[in-house]
Amino acid sequence: MFQKIVATIGALTIGVSAAMADSFTSPEILIIGDSQISFGSGPAFLEFFSDIKEHCHPDSEQKKHLKRLGEMRVGVIGVRSSSIDSWTARSGRAKDTICKVDPKWKVNAGTYGFVNKTGNKYVQIGQGKEYQFCAPSTSPLEEMLRDGYYDPKLILMTFLGNSAKRWANSPEAAVRDVERLQAQLPADLPCIFMTTAPAYKKKIVDLRLRAQKNLMDAFKTTGLRCSFVPGATPETVAANQGNKDYFRLNQNGMVKDPYHPNAAAAKNFFALEMDQICTAIFDQITPSKEQS
Repeated sequence: MFQKIVATIGALTIGVSAAMADSFTSPEILIIGDSQISFGSGPAFLEFFSDIKEHCHPDSEQKKHLKRLGEMRVGVIGVRSSSIDSWTARSGRAKDTICKVDPKWKVNAGTYGFVNKTGNKYVQIGQGKEYQFCAPSTSPLEEMLRDGYYDPKLILMTFLGNSAKRWANSPEAAVRDVERLQAQLPADLPCIFMTTAPAYKKKIVDLRLRAQKNLMDAFKTTGLRCSFVPGATPETVAANQGNKDYFRLNQNGMVKDPYHPNAAAAKNFFALEMDQICTAIFDQITPSKEQS
């Protein structure tokens, strides 16, 4: 009897989720990432991708390809301590990062743009028609991109910090993560991977630089077709590392969060990364890229 009750509840849950998804309209441009989005970069991503023409100054041919992105509805979703393994895991602790309700705050993500019109950026993944990414035996990424739900024309993924030690210490782990990502991304979906902005402390930055190198090598090894944009460059490191103005301070004027650059830092980060981001966009949306 108990098993029948559980099965019935499961079927009802799936039915409700499907009905909620049926009333959902997908953004054309989708950005998913970690807590840097929630604590600083979310509005910068939204502003940049909502007005690509203004920032990237496309030529006449590139303008034609931009039309393929439609109305450019932009959705930005950043989930707490998440990374590639969180979004591609089909069970276990990594998947719980995305799908388990935060016991203290009851929310685990910050969202912006077309996927959140409530005025409150904080949400819990799994609750609401825009966030039905959690189902048994499938990963959050697979569930997000399932038929009839999210159908973006361009996806950008931005991660680094939460897998920094894993990738820095094990090139093999970086390859495994990228291989799993490669297996779950639709073959015809234009994609960009951008590592997150540099932190405040040199020790953190140095670890992430090693992780970024191993991740870039993993993209080459696996042949993953996504454009790779390194977020940690000499210019962005020089801008963020040791710069108190770009991080939240406590009452004594000391940096209280060295991991998450603030909104001013995010704005400057996009200014420094603009050429690379624009190149990646046009590389991905041109027909020759899709056919290669």
